[in-house]
Amino acid sequence: MATASRPTRSRATSRGSTGPVTLDQVAQAAGVSPSTVSRILNGTASVSDDKRQAVEQAIAQLGFVPNPVARGLAGGRTLSVGVVTQAIDSPFYGVALRGVEDTLDQAGYSPLFASGHWNAVEEARCIELLRARRVDGIIVLDGRLADSALRNCARSLPLVVTGRKLKATNLFSLQFDNFEGARLATEHLLEQGHRRIAFIAGDAAHPDALERERGYRAALEAAGLSFDAALVSPGLFHEEGGLAATERLLESRQRFTALFAANDQMAVGARLALHRHGLQVPQDVSIVGFDDLLASRHSLPPLTTVHQPAYEMGQLAAQAMLQMLNGERPIASMPPPRLVLRESTQAPASRA
Repeated sequence: MATASRPTRSRATSRGSTGPVTLDQVAQAAGVSPSTVSRILNGTASVSDDKRQAVEQAIAQLGFVPNPVARGLAGGRTLSVGVVTQAIDSPFYGVALRGVEDTLDQAGYSPLFASGHWNAVEEARCIELLRARRVDGIIVLDGRLADSALRNCARSLPLVVTGRKLKATNLFSLQFDNFEGARLATEHLLEQGHRRIAFIAGDAAHPDALERERGYRAALEAAGLSFDAALVSPGLFHEEGGLAATERLLESRQRFTALFAANDQMAVGARLALHRHGLQVPQDVSIVGFDDLLASRHSLPPLTTVHQPAYEMGQLAAQAMLQMLNGERPIASMPPPRLVLRESTQAPASRA
């Protein structure tokens, strides 16, 4: 488990002195009681502007730095939030984790990260480990834990979950519209004149993979085209899977002029497979991805893809957690998907 934290001190060193600055010294300099200083620091004080200003001036003059750990323990909290991700080194989840960290940091909280590796047993172990660390709440980024297990976890501490629609006491969920994103991607290829559109599917155990395939099929149906299972190949959401899936499609001799990969990583693998077979993108085969990873903007050619805001997802999950910890009801929702047009798609050279 990786821990993101910042150094803390129980007391700060006064400018120009060798002794530590205490909360009592701040109170004495401001002409208020220590409890008033404490409540102002915690944001729970109802005092006059003059008193608040006096405390802020004393803090600045003395160089006092509050100890967040001590403040948390005084309020019965550790000021830490557990985050269960699937892979810390993932180009998608890594960006989401940065959104979580930046948002929690601004509120004085530290995230504790743990990887579940798309394994329900591992995810459950991560949650127990984080609970043992006495975190104030847990954020679960997607994953395979059953809804019942997540609801059970929410009975003991606040829980924010992404990647599914779930309701329970002390639980808040965020879900991206994967169906609509996949429908937009397929519709774009259809509008360019493609009729034989291959699809590299994600892991069928993931709800978002199923939704993206459903969006692909819905766009075909709306265009009056029959679904052809021979044009679908599983890629398991990573580059090697996209490469292998495309190799299988090419070896099957199935005709296709476009390819929709259920995430950008698989699209990168597909691009390599096409290159090895002497096929150019987009002249011979157009490609659309999903996620809009940073690397997709700099691939050759730059990848047309569905934008899924990973950083914003992390921000929203952290904001929802902070709201729950403050006794508020979160109202956040993910923005709708949008298609980012780049240079990996064009009209087919000939109608297939």
